Parts: sequence; structure tokens; C-alpha cells
Amino acid sequence: MNVNQVLQNTLSPDASTRQNAEQQLLQAADVDFSGYLSTLAQELANEQAQSHIRAAAGIALKNSFSAREYSRLREVQDRWLQHVDPNIKKSVKDLALKTLASNDARAGQSAAQFIASIAAIELPRDQWPELMATLVQNVGEGADHLKQASLTTIGFICETEDSDLRDSLTQHSNAILTAVVQGARKEEANADVRNAAITALGDSLEFVRTNFENEGERNYIMQVICEATQSDDPRIQQGAFGCLNRIMGLYYDKMRFYMEKALFGLTIIGMKNDEEDVAKLAVEFWCTVCEEEISIEDDNAQAAAEDSAELSRPHFYFTRVAYQEVVPVLLQLLTKQDEDATDDEYNISRAAYQCLQLYAQAIGGHIIPPVLTFVESNLQHESWHNRDAAVSAFGAIMEGPEEKVLDPLVKQALPVLIDMMNDSVIQVKDSAAYALGRICESVPDSIDPKEHLPPLISALFSGLSSNPKMAASCCWALMNLADRFAGDPGCQENPLSPHFQDSITHLLQVTERGDADNQLRTAAYEVLNSFVTNSAIDSLPIIATLSTVILERLDKTVPMQQQIVSVEDRLTLEEMQNSLTSVLLAIIQRLEGEIKPQADRIMVILLRVLGAVGSKSSVPDTVFATVGALSNALETDFLGYMDAFIPYLYNALGNQDEPGLCAMAIGLVSDISRSLGEKVQPYCNDFMNYLLSNLRGTHLGNQFKPAILQTFGDIAQAIGGHFDDYLSVVAQVLQQAASVTVQPDGSYELIEYVISLREGIMDAWGGIIIAMKGSGKTNLLPPYVDSIFQLLSIVFQDQNRSENLLRSAMGVIGDLADAFPSGEYSNYYRVDWVSQMIKETRGNRDFSARTTDTARWAREQVKRQTMQGVQQM
Repeated sequence: MNVNQVLQNTLSPDASTRQNAEQQLLQAADVDFSGYLSTLAQELANEQAQSHIRAAAGIALKNSFSAREYSRLREVQDRWLQHVDPNIKKSVKDLALKTLASNDARAGQSAAQFIASIAAIELPRDQWPELMATLVQNVGEGADHLKQASLTTIGFICETEDSDLRDSLTQHSNAILTAVVQGARKEEANADVRNAAITALGDSLEFVRTNFENEGERNYIMQVICEATQSDDPRIQQGAFGCLNRIMGLYYDKMRFYMEKALFGLTIIGMKNDEEDVAKLAVEFWCTVCEEEISIEDDNAQAAAEDSAELSRPHFYFTRVAYQEVVPVLLQLLTKQDEDATDDEYNISRAAYQCLQLYAQAIGGHIIPPVLTFVESNLQHESWHNRDAAVSAFGAIMEGPEEKVLDPLVKQALPVLIDMMNDSVIQVKDSAAYALGRICESVPDSIDPKEHLPPLISALFSGLSSNPKMAASCCWALMNLADRFAGDPGCQENPLSPHFQDSITHLLQVTERGDADNQLRTAAYEVLNSFVTNSAIDSLPIIATLSTVILERLDKTVPMQQQIVSVEDRLTLEEMQNSLTSVLLAIIQRLEGEIKPQADRIMVILLRVLGAVGSKSSVPDTVFATVGALSNALETDFLGYMDAFIPYLYNALGNQDEPGLCAMAIGLVSDISRSLGEKVQPYCNDFMNYLLSNLRGTHLGNQFKPAILQTFGDIAQAIGGHFDDYLSVVAQVLQQAASVTVQPDGSYELIEYVISLREGIMDAWGGIIIAMKGSGKTNLLPPYVDSIFQLLSIVFQDQNRSENLLRSAMGVIGDLADAFPSGEYSNYYRVDWVSQMIKETRGNRDFSARTTDTARWAREQVKRQTMQGVQQM
């Protein structure tokens, strides 16, 4: 392998050339990993090589220790630990450290990334003990470029998400802090070095908690950062304000002295900085303060409710103390809009809006006087920037102050805001629509159905039609409006009813406009969806008529598949088909059994769509969801469509290239099983084979396994005693799944997975027990009772458990007791943890009535079981 040429090709703009080169590197690593590392490390350290080749070598080395999947990451790390000679490891690491001293900044940057990837493996295992000492020495004694590269390395190491490495870094806090603070001081003449140090300091703040507890060390760190906010270099200023943000989030309880002495003034000056990126970070500092104080108030309220004073946190009310200085600055920053900004562009005006929202939540009604003063002064201003800021400011404070305080203000403002929808400037109209949406979301009771609703709906529909740029805001407001005025479930009429027909007609017209772009069309269909979902009974005939229109439109999209000539055409068509199918889904869910007269046509068109779409399309996902809704609505009558639909379902269940579609198909098997009941039995052999194959395969991630286990339970309940054909295999799978555990300090993702896996196991056993009891086959269950109670015991002992898991566990406890009414298993039910588990679940005030009722029912079944057991004695 010509390593130079291969590395050159990894940077090629041609995708095929690039992919071939990457494949060659992977093959070389598989054949001789040690030799591969040595060759690339030598190229990385080669001062005679071209800069981009050296950088590519470093990236390839780093990628050798990277993987998206956790299991794959462990594999590549083990390859380094167990299959590379210690001498080669030392040589490779020494070459990487040597490269940090290179005058070639790109090579130094790549070496820093590579060193961080090795550190992630070795530092948690107490290996490479000289690394941090070397980096500190480099910062203290090295040339500027070595200082910068070494600080960058520390930053890369500290920004890790690896939990093992994060734990180990606390042991190195002194070394880390020595290096980064030394480089970040104002005495450091080289701005690049100081910038790298400030960046690394920001990344390391979480690991220097012990140092931060020491007042002297903390004072020095804060002094260095505060001085950095006054640097002439905007990069250093940004880094310094970024550090302050992280410090406020990590060490709020230590910040009172610094806020009083320096941070109030520094951050307000920072918000006024002409460098927008600096100003944004100063604004974000106050966002962090708000978030912390909102969180503290919530935590303290919870502690008070539980009468746990020791759990309360110190609250210094920084936001309340400073609002008279901070809020006016935020309001002025709202006027700094960029009229050319894209929807997802985060600029100073949007940062200020976000902060104002949080400030309102943090200080409640205190926010109203300064904001109202600003609104009144600017609402009729000749500059659209000021009018827009006034409208935005009013909308921003709709969450936080008490509704009874906002109510008269909103009632007074609504006619004005509705009128602002006619402003001559699109930005102002868009902000008015968004402010109206905020009102609909946060203070909906202030909207009078008779006085405000007609002009409000009219204004929003007018805005939706007038300019695609307003589509998102108008649609969000209309959806909030529909949610607000839906009325009670099952109501005969609601405030939307008089406007329903006109609204549907208007939305259909918007989607058919010749100048409607994808964004406008999709947004209009989303509103249509919301109106259908929130409709009253008196609007159902209109929805039935709407279904005919939607089906006609969906049917017309099928021939369009043959007219696609570009990727853009395909995406446009998919978006249209997804939108139409989503509306059809909402219609089916709203009409329920009343959809039956349209069922034949619906299935014919959905099958045509499935037959026409290409691979990797997102449309089948939406179609499958719609088929699931139709099966729920038709129940056993859905059987007539199974033979025509089943090939698509089987294909999706076995589709290893599209895990998302496969997962959707798994959920659909559950829907169909519940709908058809015993009539699903002829399809169950194939269902079970696909599901078991997916469990054992590697193409689906772990996150899909709980759904498969749950589906076993649904199939069991559907076919009752016929499930005995699958019982032994499924029981073995459930027992294996129950053996999966996680350490208390495991990652959040792994803990969540184990909880959901146990939910799936419990749901499966619940369905199986009910099936066997209902068919008189409980004699098949005894071999599995012990393993069921073992899992229940594990769930009880593990503090990581969800409400869903506990509800399912209560169901299994009760169902199993009910299945053996003669007290055959009373000895299992007499152990203390069973009654304790039921008591804790039944008494949890945060749980839903459904969960507590299930726990009460389980308690009654347990009582019967234990009483019968006593009588047998």
C-alpha cells in the first residue's frame, strides 16, 4: 500500500475515490494493526511530508479508535490493549507527542486528536501516567506552537463523553489546572496559546471540582477568567464567557461573591460588545443563571412538599437582583434583527429573545413593568426593527408571570397583535403570529371564543396565505389554537365548530396554491391534522367528506413516481405523500369505526403507494402507521385486507437495510394482533419467525428489542392457548433478556435500555399468563414461575425503574395470582418485598390512576392467593 497516495485519496472530493481509500485503510488495519499504526504514526511525525498528508494520517489514527456503537468501540479499544506490542504502543505514542512540537499546526491538531483517543483508553486503566506531566511541562517550557498543541490536547481529552475517562480525569485535576490556567493568564503574550488555554479550561471545569472547593484556587481561576473577558482578542473573550457559563451551571452555590464583585458588570458590558459572538455568550450567561434559578425553585418546592429541608439548595436570586439592568439590555438587543437571517440562524436578537423567555420564568411578574414600557414605546415605532422587538418581547413573557396577572394585558393586547398581522414588513407579521401562538399556548383562557376567536383565526389564515416565510409561525399558532379550543373528549360541539368548515376549505386551498412551496404545503397539512384531531362530534361529517379529498390527492401522487428526475423531485413527492397519509391517519383515528365505508378505497390506495415507492423512502413508515390505525378501527373486519397487505409487512420485518421501517413493522404486528384476535393465528408462524430472527440478528439496535418482547405478549393475548406452540422458545428468550443488568454508575442510555427491556419482558409475561389462563392451559406455566419472580425481585431492588415498568410488574403479579386461584404459589407471595413493592407503587402520588389502580388490584389478588395458601395448610 502506498500510504501517501491512500491518505491523499481520503481527502478526495470524489466520493468513490474517498470511499476506496477509506476501505484500503480499514483492510490494512485488519491485516496488521500494529504495522498500520506504526506506519501512520511515522507519517504523522514526518516533518518532510505535506501538511495535509500528515493531518490525514492523524485523522486515520484517531478513527482507528472511534466507533458509533458502544460494543464496536469496546472492540477497537480491546484491540489496542490486547493485540499491540507494548514497544509499538510506546513508539506510536512518542511519535504523536513529538508531533505536538511541530511547526505544522495542522499536524499538531491531528496529533492532539489522536492522543486524546489513546488517553480515553489508557487513563481510566491507570496507564500512560506520564502523559499529563508531559503536557504540563510542554505548556510551561515549550515553544508557543508546542504550548498551543498541548493545551488543545488537554481540551480534547477533557471534552470526552466517555464515562470511564471522565471519572479518571478528576485524579489529574491539579495537572490539568496548572497547564490551562498558566496558559490562560493575561501575562501570556501569544493570543493563540491563551485562546487554546481558555478553551481547554472550559472543557476541564467539570473535573476540577476539588480545586474549586478551595477558596484560594477558586479566586485565582475566577480572576484569570474575568481578566480574559477584557482581552482585545474576541476569541479569548468568547472562551472566557463560555467558561463563566459553565461555571455558573456547575458551581452556582459558589458564585455569590463573584456576582457581586465582578460578574454583574462584566456580563452586562459583554452583552453590549460589538462582536456578536461575544455578546451572544454574555447573553447565554444570563440564560444559564435563569435556568439554574428556575431549577432551584423547582427543587426547593419539591423538597418543601416532601418536608426535606436538607435537600433544599441555596438560592441567591441573581436574576431578581439584576433584572433592572439586564432586561433593558435584552430588550435593546431584540432590535438587532438580521432581516436576511435564515430560520435556523442563531443571532444576537434570537439569543436575547431566548434569555427574555427564561427571565420571565425566573422572576415571574417582575418582568412585566420594564417589558410593557418597552412595548408601549416601540409598538408604533417607524422602524420595523423596534416594532418587531416590541411584539416579540410581549410574546416572550407569556410563561412565568401568573395567568391572572397576564389576563387583562393579553385581552388588551390581542386586538393590537391581530392588527399587527397586517404590518407592511414580513418580519413583524411573522413575530406577531408567533406571539399569538405563545398566547394560545400559555394563556389560552384569556382568548374569548366569541370576541377574539373569529378575528384571530381569520388573521392567522390570512398570514398563512400571504407569505411562505410566515408559514411556521402561523401554523404553530393555529395548532395551539386547535388544542386550546378542542373542548372535552367526546363533546358534541366546541368553539372551533362554527369555523371548522371554512378552516378546512382554507387549508385545502393553501396546499393547492401554485406558488406554495414544500414548507408552506407541509405546514398547512400539519394544521389540517391538528384541526381533525381536535374536532367535535358535530364536525365528523365534514371530516368524512375530507377523507374523500385526501384519498383523491394521495391517489394522484402514485403516477408522479414515474416523473421523478432528480433527488429534489423525490423529496418533494415523499413530503407530499407523507403529509397526505398523516392527515388520513388523523381522520381514521378520529372517525374510528365510522371509517369502514371508506376502508376498501383506503387500502387500495395505500397498497398502490407501497407498491410504487422506492427503497429507502420514508413514506412506508407513515403508511404502516395508517394501516395500524385502520386495523384498530376495523378490528376483526381488517382480516379481509391481510392477504393483500401481508407481503409488504413481511418484507419490512425482514428488511435489514432499513431498521426504522422494520421497527415500524414490529409495532404493526402488535396492532394487527390486537385487532384480529384469534383470527391472526394463520400468520403467527411467520410473525414469530421474523421477530425471533430480528432479536438474534445484529442489524437492529438494542432499542428495538423491548418492542419485540412486548409484541410476543400481544400475539399471546390475541391467539390465547394457541401460543403454547411458541411458549418454550419465547420463555427462553425472556429469561435471557432478564439476565441483562447495568451497574449503578452505568451510562444513562444503558440504564434506560435495561428499564425498557424489563418493561418488554413484563408485558410479554403478562400477555402469556392471560393467554394461558383464558385457554385453561395454566399447567404450562409452572416451569417459569421462579424466573418470573426472580425478575420481579430484581426490579424491586433496582432504584432505576419507570412507572410503566412498575405498572407492568403489578399486572404480572396480579395475573399470575389470578391464574392460580387455589394458592399454589402463595409462598412466593408471602415474601416481604412483594407487598412492599405493591405498597410503594400504590402509594406513589406521582403515578397515574391507571398504575395505582393496577397496584390495588394486584394487592387484592395477592391477598386471595395467600389466604388460599393458608387454608391449604
